[in-house]
Amino acid sequence: MPIPTPEAPPTSRRLPWPILIGAGFALFLLGLIWFGHELVEGDGASVDRAIMLAMRHNGHPIGPAWLPSAVRDVTALGSSTVLAFIVLVSAIFLWLGGRMRTALLVVGATALGSITVETIKALIGRSRPDLIGRLMEETSRSFPSGHAALSAIVYLTLATLLFPVLPDRRVRIFAVAVALFLTVSVGISRVYLGVHWPSDVVAGWAFGGVWAVLWWRIELEWLARGQP
Repeated sequence: MPIPTPEAPPTSRRLPWPILIGAGFALFLLGLIWFGHELVEGDGASVDRAIMLAMRHNGHPIGPAWLPSAVRDVTALGSSTVLAFIVLVSAIFLWLGGRMRTALLVVGATALGSITVETIKALIGRSRPDLIGRLMEETSRSFPSGHAALSAIVYLTLATLLFPVLPDRRVRIFAVAVALFLTVSVGISRVYLGVHWPSDVVAGWAFGGVWAVLWWRIELEWLARGQP
């Protein structure tokens, strides 16, 4: 006697997940833009000022003499040049391994993420902090932090999109932990160098994290369509 299989729910009763996810991300972007405008109109948050002032002692960066140079090295891990190189190498690695689809997702996620971040920067127009002495020069707008957002986009997206290549659960956890460590380190370095308000960095982390999860979901949907 054949075992009955459950019938698929009627089309009208299925949740339109792509539409719901898209709408949720749109609301997140609107909230991020609203938050940025509130910070600009409020002349900076008091928490921002307190954290930045804690990074200096008598006008000098806290920590040993070698720390500013080391922090500049760390912040370079979130620069567009280094991240572009990482994305290119990762895409070639995936392509050579026969995972062209994942390689395209990595390139698409990072490229579109970078464009979106620059668009938000232009819409908000928040100036760079001048509360403490900057340890390096930056000319672009401040909110959200491009280094924080792009490092989260690249490192977290790579960690999640590489899951099919990393079958061992412990290796996956390690990959995500390394991605988080790099992302957090780059963000903190921006505040220490005096080129970003802490809220800029937090907004960049939030955007990059949501963006990585969004593209991870896109890959899951893509893989599901290829399954019997």
